[in-house]
Amino acid sequence: MKDVAVFWDFSFFAVAIPAVIFAGISKGGFGSGAAFAAASILALVLTPGEALGLMLPLLLLIDFATLRPYWRKWHWPSARLLLIGGVPGVIIGALVYRMTNDDVIRFLIGAMSLLFVIWQIARTRGMLKISSRPLPDSVGLIVGVTSGFTSFVSHAGGPPSAMYMLSLKLSKTEYQANTVFVFWIINVMKAIAYGALGIFTLDLLLVNLALAPFALLGAWLGVKAHSLVPEKPFYAITYVLLVLTGTKLIFDALT
Repeated sequence: MKDVAVFWDFSFFAVAIPAVIFAGISKGGFGSGAAFAAASILALVLTPGEALGLMLPLLLLIDFATLRPYWRKWHWPSARLLLIGGVPGVIIGALVYRMTNDDVIRFLIGAMSLLFVIWQIARTRGMLKISSRPLPDSVGLIVGVTSGFTSFVSHAGGPPSAMYMLSLKLSKTEYQANTVFVFWIINVMKAIAYGALGIFTLDLLLVNLALAPFALLGAWLGVKAHSLVPEKPFYAITYVLLVLTGTKLIFDALT
């Protein structure tokens, strides 16, 4: 656990504020796939548990703020499958977290960061073909389990679910609404587990209060940017951030 003074240091907020705004923009307007970059960045200056615990209440706040514009615009059959699979995924994530140490979680966060970049580049360059037919329900359930697990250990549940939802040829708004709704529910389940595991502390929750306005600002900017800002430049910045932070986290975990 970091010294309490670290949370109120200028250098900490210099890292945390941009990271939280970035998460809000991502979740509010770009399908939340890159929002976990905030946890990767914070894990450079905090322990992995602190980074995850600090971000989760803010992600819940962002979810709540962005849920209304997309309310009932989701694709319920696919959202339901992801949620059914997400429950055991969160439980598996909690068990892994309980049985491992900081370096394992640090490695997982770093690995998820690099895999996200590889997946996105492979998809956009046509090296990874998305099925031209909707993937079956069984795949949706498996993806839900994977998303629940990766979301628990790194807040990176977006990429697995994206592979399934993209095969369904959902509209941009349905895709975004699915993402906001599904991960709002999964994050609520994670909050219960985080509390049981002792990840939340009073110090973290107080810092959450200080960062909450920046999370809401990011969410508002994301909703506005949803139909105005192209995804390409946004994800280009994300790739750079994730490669740098992911590589550093893996190096720290292995040395």
